[in-house]
Amino acid sequence: MSLREYVPQSLRDAWRVEFEKLCEGSMTISEYAVRFSDLARHAPTLVTTVRERVHRFIEGLNPSIRLSMARELEMDVAYQQVVGIARMFEGMLSWDREEREAKRSRESGTYSGTRALAATRYGRGYMGRPVHSALSAANGAPATTRPHDPYYAPP
Repeated sequence: MSLREYVPQSLRDAWRVEFEKLCEGSMTISEYAVRFSDLARHAPTLVTTVRERVHRFIEGLNPSIRLSMARELEMDVAYQQVVGIARMFEGMLSWDREEREAKRSRESGTYSGTRALAATRYGRGYMGRPVHSALSAANGAPATTRPHDPYYAPP
């Protein structure tokens, strides 16, 4: 029994078109991965190899995460590993966004004449977390470290 016997061609074509246009948009990585896998089932000719599946998944990610995953596009990485790496980058971006918002709210308070700790830590010269491939993190090792930052504490 195959899909062809029970699902009209028009519906299968619609799923294929939706898969071709699929982007993360406002979905979380987990939601995007589930939708991607569901639609990929209906468009097997578009992702015949693991490499094609990984490439198409990364290309549909939001630019902030897609750019961080350039290295994974060049390597033979398993699909589930790429999804895990994307989730990790999503978490890092979320953490950075929360830190910026917290810093903004601390700095918008009354002026006491001294610099806030956040302004000292993240002020001029701060380089941010280095963007490295997250492959080592997906294998259990930490992806980034900041031994030069005395205020850094891992989450």
